[in-house]
This record gives sequence, structure tokens and C-alpha cells, in this order.
Amino acid sequence: MTPIARRTLPALSLGSLGMAALLLFAGLLLAAPHAAGAAEARVVYHADYADPRRFSSMLTSINNMVMHYDNNFIDHDIRIVFVAHGVRFVTDDALAGTPFAEDDQLREERDSIRGRLLSLNSLHNVRLELCEITREAVGLASDAVYDAVDFVPSGVVRIAELQSDEGFAYIKIE
Repeated sequence: MTPIARRTLPALSLGSLGMAALLLFAGLLLAAPHAAGAAEARVVYHADYADPRRFSSMLTSINNMVMHYDNNFIDHDIRIVFVAHGVRFVTDDALAGTPFAEDDQLREERDSIRGRLLSLNSLHNVRLELCEITREAVGLASDAVYDAVDFVPSGVVRIAELQSDEGFAYIKIE
């Protein structure tokens, strides 16, 4: 080798090594959220309405979202926070004598709604969270709520926390 070749070879190797290290470091930075177990997609649905048709539309929307994420191998954390009239969809109790009492439409659709909701929870890990303020206001016993439902002190505070502190996108079906 010529003296020039000896000088350029080590410099080229160190430069390539430096570039490889830089690329490796950049890759680790991009992968950091996955290493920490954070989901790529975070979505919170707000259920505070009484209409079973509207709730059914929400379940369809969530199912479509989950299927997209699953088919594309995208980690996700999807939650439904139930507040006010939404309590109707997490219990089989008719809530008689409350502002959230079961009506004929809900009575007819309850089995289907329950099955779809609990399937989203058990098959796709969609988390269900009920506002304790609502549950207590109507005197609903905690054991009358579906087992898959977690209780949160305040539904609206929970939604705000998920959005501001944890980066969740907010969706409310109209």
C-alpha cells in the first residue's frame, strides 16, 4: 500500500464506525417508547349519552379502529370512560327511578350491546372505566357493574388526565 492509502483507510473506517453508531443511537431513540411499553395509539372515547343506537355506533367505530391497529401490528391503548347516562351500558340493572332508567330500546338491545362491549374488552383489551360520582349518585352497587369495568373517582377528570398527561386522542360519537 502507498502511504496515502494507509492514511485514508483508517479514517474511512472510523467515519463509517461513527456513522453506524449515530444510526444505532437514532434507532434506539425512535424505539424508546416501545421499549418502555408505551402504546403507539392512545384513544379515549367519552360515553355520556343514553342512546343505544349512538352507543352501538361507538362500538362499531372502536372495532374498526382495533382491527386496523391489529392488522398493522400497531400497539394501542383504547379506553371508554362512562359518565352520566353512559352508566346504562355497563350494568344489567334497569336503574329504575333514576334519570338513567332503562327504556324499551335499551331493553331490546342490551344483550347485543353487552356482548359487543365485553368482546372488545376481552379480545382487544379495550379498557372500560366508570365514573364513581355517577355510580354513587344513582345508588348502583359496584357488584352490579360488569366485572370488566374499572372505577375512576371522576370520569371527566379521568378524560382530562388521559388527554393532557398521557397523550390520548379524544373521541365522542355524535
